[in-house]
Order: sequence, then C-alpha cells, then structure tokens
Amino acid sequence: MAAASTDARSGPAGRRFSRSFIDFLHAETSGGIVMLTATAVALILANSPLGDAYREIWKTYGGLVFGDWSLKLSLGHWINDGLMAIFFFLVGLEIKRELLFGELASFRRAALPVVAAIGGAVIPAGIFFVINRGGPYLDGWAIPMATDIAFAVTLLALLGSRAPLWLKSFITALAIADDIMAVLVIAVFYTSGLDMTALMWAAMVVGGLLMCNLAGVQKPAPYVFLAVILWYFVLLSGIHATIAGVVAAAFVPASLRRADRSANPEDLTVSMQILIDSIDEAVEGGEEWEEVDAREAALEEIAEDAAASSAPLYRLEHAIHPWSAFVVLPVFAFANAGVEIPLGSLLSSLAHPLTLGIALGLFVGKQVGITAFAWLAIKLGLGELPDGARWRQIWGGALLAGIGFTMSIFIASLAFADYEVLDKAKIGIIVGSLASAIVGILALRLGPAVPEEEG
Repeated sequence: MAAASTDARSGPAGRRFSRSFIDFLHAETSGGIVMLTATAVALILANSPLGDAYREIWKTYGGLVFGDWSLKLSLGHWINDGLMAIFFFLVGLEIKRELLFGELASFRRAALPVVAAIGGAVIPAGIFFVINRGGPYLDGWAIPMATDIAFAVTLLALLGSRAPLWLKSFITALAIADDIMAVLVIAVFYTSGLDMTALMWAAMVVGGLLMCNLAGVQKPAPYVFLAVILWYFVLLSGIHATIAGVVAAAFVPASLRRADRSANPEDLTVSMQILIDSIDEAVEGGEEWEEVDAREAALEEIAEDAAASSAPLYRLEHAIHPWSAFVVLPVFAFANAGVEIPLGSLLSSLAHPLTLGIALGLFVGKQVGITAFAWLAIKLGLGELPDGARWRQIWGGALLAGIGFTMSIFIASLAFADYEVLDKAKIGIIVGSLASAIVGILALRLGPAVPEEEG
C-alpha cells in the first residue's frame, strides 16, 4: 500500500501516524479482500442449484451438552451470536484504544470524525424513516446507519495515491465512532425481554473483570475466560450476546503496572541498535547469509519480547485481529450474504420500501450526512481539515462509508426474523453498498493524485 510506505506521514500537514495504525490498515485491507471473496462465493451459491442446500445448512442445530446442562443453537446463530462476539470484543478493544490514545483521544482530534459520524447515522436513518413511516418495516431504521470499515479501508488502499493517509485515518476514526453508536443502538433498541437472573450473574462476572483490572492483572487469559462466561449469561439475559464482547473489552488494561516496567527500555533500544549495525556490517562485509539470518532471528526475538511486554489491550488486539479479519468476518459474510437475487424482477424488488429505504439511506444518506456535518463542524470551529485536504476527498470518503455490509447485515438479522423480509433488507444493503463503492471510487479516482510524500 503506497500510503503506508512514507514514514507514516500525510505530507503538507506533517501529520504522523503510528506504526500500529499502519499495521491496522494492512490487516483490514487484506481481510476486506478475503471477505469480498466470501461474499461473492455466497451470492453465487445462493443463486445456483445449490441455493436451497446453502440456506438450509445454517438452520442445522448443534451445541454443547454436559449432563443436564446444554447449549444448542443453529449454525447461523452460532456464527451471528457466538463467532461475532469475537469481532465485537475486538471492536471494544479498538474503541478503548482510540478513546485513550488515538484519533478520539482529544476533543480537537475527535470532533470532526465524531460529528461527521453522527451525520452519517442520523440522515440515513431519517431517509429510511421517511420512506417506511407507517409501514411494518420500521424496525430496520438502524440498518443504513452502519459503515463497514474493512471494505472501506480496502478500497481506499487500492486507490493508492488518490486516497491520502489522512483520509484513511479520518474514515477509520469515523467508523470507530460509528461502531460506538451501533453498539448502543443494538443494546438499547434490539433487546428482547430481559431475564433478570441471568443479568445478575452477568453483573457478577463484570465485577470479576473490574477486580482483575483494579488488581493490575496483566495476563490476557483471565479477561478472555471471564469474557466467555459473560457471553453465556448475556446470551441468556435477552440482550444480544455480542454486547458482552464490548463490555469485557472495556476492562482490559491499556497500560502496564509499574512492576511490569522493570525492563529498561534504553537497554532494549541499545541491544536492537547493536544487532541492526551488525547486520549492516555483515552485509557490507560479504558475510555468509546464514550468519546474517542468525542476527535477524535474534532481532526478531527482541521485537517479540518487546511486544510481549506491551499492555494486555495491545497484546489481545494484535492476537485477535488476524482471526477477526481472516476467519470471523469472512465466515459471517459467507453465512449471511447469500441472497437469492430475482434478476427478472430486480427493479420491482428495489421499489420495495424496505429495500429502497436501506439502499438510499446508505448511498444518499451517508454521503450527504457525513459531508454536511463535517462542513458544519468546521464552520462551527469544532475541527479543521488537514493541510492540503480537499472537500472532494471528504465526499469520496463519505461515499465509501456508505458501504454498510457487515454491521448492516448484522443489524438486519436482529431486526427481522422472517427470511423473505430479511432477504429484501439484504438486497438493499448490497445495492446501496455497491453503488456507494462504485461512485466513491470514481469520485476519488477522477480527483487529483496526492504527491507521493503525502501518501
């Protein structure tokens, strides 16, 4: 990715980006490509002679049984309620990191993407409401609010110099703010009747997480173990089980205890520099590559030791991210994106208020809401565009934010239990996301290229 090869700078603004943010973009880009492939395969299967078998497999039940205790869910529910809890745990870790150290850590830095995200949620929901008011589909009002960060970042990366790094940072921060709103919406509006006994047990587990945090427990394992227990009780409570992932992530320490900082960082830096110098000398002196490889292996070991000494939040985020990007989300896409598209009556399907409300909410609502609210934030003095930034780039990024996909499909599955209604919602998501992607790519591709030092 061209943007990632420029010492993490955004050119005229001189803005620096952390190595972790660059790595995040790389993982999201690769994961987005895998998820796109899974989506394509699902759509092909759903519209082939294997379509019925594809749809039936997700209704297969299975689970765990220990004596009188059992937990059985359909395969579709294991994916949407269980596997996606891993994704939401990662979302919770990313939210905490951004709130403490990232783009959302200060009012000045957070104002522009947060205000833009609010516009990108309110306007799409408003468009959906206007089209579906008085009808039976109002439960889907939150579907077009979502932004799929993996797909958006993937397309921004593929645009190379047409999409500067500050725009990727802006869209990422916007998507994190969008995730916060989505989590709140799911917790408040898509919760069924509550089981107070299960909630009480869940509260006790949260208390255990709090005690671990206050005691300065640095091992990730206790937090993961308690997160799994919390997921089970939240599942029984009536609140959607994936919320447990976000709640558990909030208690994972983002800094090291004083006792865990005994290693002198200067010693580590000196050791690394000595090894780097020895590698350079070995290459210049024509040493055998086996010796060079040995030194590189030692350097990698030091890097691994440095990573192991980082805060639990970073260790867990680093460990979970590949599984989320390359397993969880592709499996979710494969299980949920397979919609039977009636090509002969596609236009009439698009005229359905549910489909139309979602498609227009994503395609029109997102670009209008994000661009207009970003302009409003700047006019009110709440934020400012980076040096060299152009409104065309903000508009292009806002269009790509209209790719709702993962979270939109997830919310749709919570809003509608009827498969026919859910399929209409998914068609709206696919059409709205596809239109947003195509027009967003054109808006940025036809714009002026960013000089290499800006990328």
